[in-house]
Amino acid sequence: MRSIRLALMVTTWLTGACALTPATMAQTAPPPANAAPTADNAVLLTVFFKHDQSRPLSELNAQLDKQGFRKAFPPAGVEVVSWYVMMGIGQVVTLRLPASRLREVNRIIEDTAWGPYRTEFYPTYDYKPVGMAEHDKAAAN
Repeated sequence: MRSIRLALMVTTWLTGACALTPATMAQTAPPPANAAPTADNAVLLTVFFKHDQSRPLSELNAQLDKQGFRKAFPPAGVEVVSWYVMMGIGQVVTLRLPASRLREVNRIIEDTAWGPYRTEFYPTYDYKPVGMAEHDKAAAN
């Protein structure tokens, strides 16, 4: 089992390394802060903010304020699709943003949310139009 895991990790690493051509490694200018998600560049990002249950809520909120979380998150131009409290977990936020702004959102979370929260990220894409079209097509037959 361990050798299979190692082989998969090496294969994944080599595949990624082969994809790094000089063009892909070139530094690009950061995306404009007002870049808007469009049908051809938008991703959904679901973030689990798992709160530190060993500390009282007032302490967590004070640290979030001190770190500037509420001021920085979500950044301007990033759409909040949903923002829920999941009891026993923390908060679950789904954002819609241009793929080019993923790093920016990640850095904001790293700089302002870590400590009170442990985070998990799930990038996805909007499949609803495709799924519904397939459903409608199948239902028509």
